[in-house]
Amino acid sequence: MLTKFDDYPIHQTPEPLAVVATSDRHAYDRYWFNGYQDDGEFYFGIGAAVYPNLGILDCGLSIVHDGEQHSFHASRRAPQERSEVEVGPFKIDIIEPMMSLRVTLDDNETGISADLLWIPRTASFAEEHQRSKRTPESAGRHMEATRFNQFGNWQGEIRYAGKTVRIDPTRVFGTKDRSWGIRPVGDPAPPGAPPLELPAINFLWFPIHWKNRCTHAGIFENEHGVCWHWDGMIMPTYDEPGEIPGVEDPKMEPLAGVDHAIHEFFPGSRRARRAEVSLKHLDGSLTEIEVESLLVYRMKGIGYSHPEWGHGKWQGELAIGGDSWRIDDCENMDLPNQHIQSVVKATISGEGGREEGVGVMEQIHIGPSKRYGFKEFLDPAT
Repeated sequence: MLTKFDDYPIHQTPEPLAVVATSDRHAYDRYWFNGYQDDGEFYFGIGAAVYPNLGILDCGLSIVHDGEQHSFHASRRAPQERSEVEVGPFKIDIIEPMMSLRVTLDDNETGISADLLWIPRTASFAEEHQRSKRTPESAGRHMEATRFNQFGNWQGEIRYAGKTVRIDPTRVFGTKDRSWGIRPVGDPAPPGAPPLELPAINFLWFPIHWKNRCTHAGIFENEHGVCWHWDGMIMPTYDEPGEIPGVEDPKMEPLAGVDHAIHEFFPGSRRARRAEVSLKHLDGSLTEIEVESLLVYRMKGIGYSHPEWGHGKWQGELAIGGDSWRIDDCENMDLPNQHIQSVVKATISGEGGREEGVGVMEQIHIGPSKRYGFKEFLDPAT
């Protein structure tokens, strides 16, 4: 089972590259992107992933605009050629690795199409290796992954329901996210003994664009508020992609720690309206960032916890589907609506004056959390 990449000296096992090192059925390799206008008028998300031990490649593109979310989904048998990221009308073309790429969605029966060019604003940066605690009961929920990110802008257009949304690179910002490893995907295996305690995950992720830099923070906590994984760094930005010094930037500033506080939830939900993220610098100083939600995007639009188009589910040799809903009609406490991203207005106030940025606050709050006052698997904030 040879592929084009087998001609390069990059093998990590004695097997061809298409044969992953693990036999875990939950192995995955994913592209994920978001984009949003600086005033929060719209947000779009894009995802595509191969599940080598399930033999599936799936993808999605979804946009929130004018109070509605519209989504394209597609799935196919995974191709033998790993460089082929194409599912029916959907395609990702790598123009220059770690720099430029293009996402296209040709006209199809869902009425959603797109032509989008990724323009990097920073070098790529790796988060720390993520590994959740393994227990006999949590085997089916175990996560172990490598992830790298990049900040940038988008150019092009998205078309849906007879409308065209112009993507202006001077106003539309976003994040590129690549991850691979093991993550619960596909139809679940037959259950064993029932769990003795409620599963809990509390996750916050804050990529934010500023005028002259980008800041990043990510936090995983358990039900007791104990942080078991965090990431934080500050990335220099560049006006032109040709100025970016390479795959990684030697001027990246690592952080000594990150923290957060949710000040206000939307009533009847676990979605934050206002929050604060703290960046601790290596010299001990702190940068406090206030964020306020402008728009909510439900990640089920590109498959996350989607009851039909969930990741790694066999849909057939090639399947295409779409759905849409009004944002205000979503049930806030339904399980598929818990994984969200909010476009946020970000503010830093201090001796140097007030600085404003734009970014995203991603949230997953499922199960108990003493820090937030959640006691059940799904109960709203009080």
